[in-house]
Amino acid sequence: MPQPRRLTLAAAVCLLAVSGCSTYTNFREKPPSWLTPYRADIGQGNFITAEQTGRLSVGQSREQVKAVLGTPLLVDPFRANRWDYVFDLRKGGGDRDRRRFFVEFDGDRLVRWEGDELPQVSGDVLLPMRPVR
Repeated sequence: MPQPRRLTLAAAVCLLAVSGCSTYTNFREKPPSWLTPYRADIGQGNFITAEQTGRLSVGQSREQVKAVLGTPLLVDPFRANRWDYVFDLRKGGGDRDRRRFFVEFDGDRLVRWEGDELPQVSGDVLLPMRPVR
């Protein structure tokens, strides 16, 4: 084999090997969807909708608020007049959605509530129940 042909062949092999390294890195970081395992959507906490918070009104008792929003996820022992509702949704693809909402009381009466923008839809749309097989 002549010398220039060997040189060209060696250069082509080197380029192919180097390009293979970057392809391997891309493949390792983001494999094709058919190769990745199934990851379920996981929802934790209290899912609260804008419709639920629309039923809140100043002066409601703690029991009435609990009937509308459910039992709070966090009750701070140092701030007994504040209940925190947190919802964390982790999609199987890696996306994460966290919503926070709190209510404040003066004694036993609701005085204020505030939080992140809440969805209009129910939690069943975000986390549909799948039939058990």
